[in-house]
Amino acid sequence: MLTDGFNHVAVITTDLDRFIGFYTEVFGAVVKVDQFDGPDEEHRLRMAIIDVGPHSELNVFEMPDNPEATRQTPMFGRGRLDHIALQANSMESFLTMRDRLMQRGATDDFVTDFGSIYSLFFRDPDGLECELCVTNSDHPPGTHFPPGTRATRFS
Repeated sequence: MLTDGFNHVAVITTDLDRFIGFYTEVFGAVVKVDQFDGPDEEHRLRMAIIDVGPHSELNVFEMPDNPEATRQTPMFGRGRLDHIALQANSMESFLTMRDRLMQRGATDDFVTDFGSIYSLFFRDPDGLECELCVTNSDHPPGTHFPPGTRATRFS
C-alpha cells in the first residue's frame, strides 16, 4: 500500500468556536491553525486546522450563513461523504470519549460490535454524524457481526 491513511477532511461549520470546543474537549484534539484568510476584508473566511491524530486533521471553515448543517439526512442519503470515523488510540481513550459524548448528549449508550472493532456513532455540534472506533483485541479471528449488533461489553 502506498498511502498511510487520510491527511484531512474539510468541513463547514456555522460556529468555529463551538466546533473547536467540542473536538478539543471531547477528543483532546489540538488546534494547529486558527486564522482569517482571503483576498480582502469582504471575502475573509475564518479557518482552523485541528489535529485529530498523528497525521490526520480536520480543516474547518466557518460560514455562519451556510445552511448545510441543517440539511442532515439519514445514513446513505447524505451525498458522496456520508460520515467520518475517528480511531481511538486505546480502549481507555474510547471509554473516556464515550463518556464525554454521552455527557454532551451527542450519543446514547449503544456501542456496535463489528468483531474486530467497536463502534459508537455521535453527532457533532453542527449535526454531522461521525463514528468513534476502537480495536477489539478480544475478538476471535475471522469473527464479523452486522451493523446493529450491540456490544455486550457495554451493556
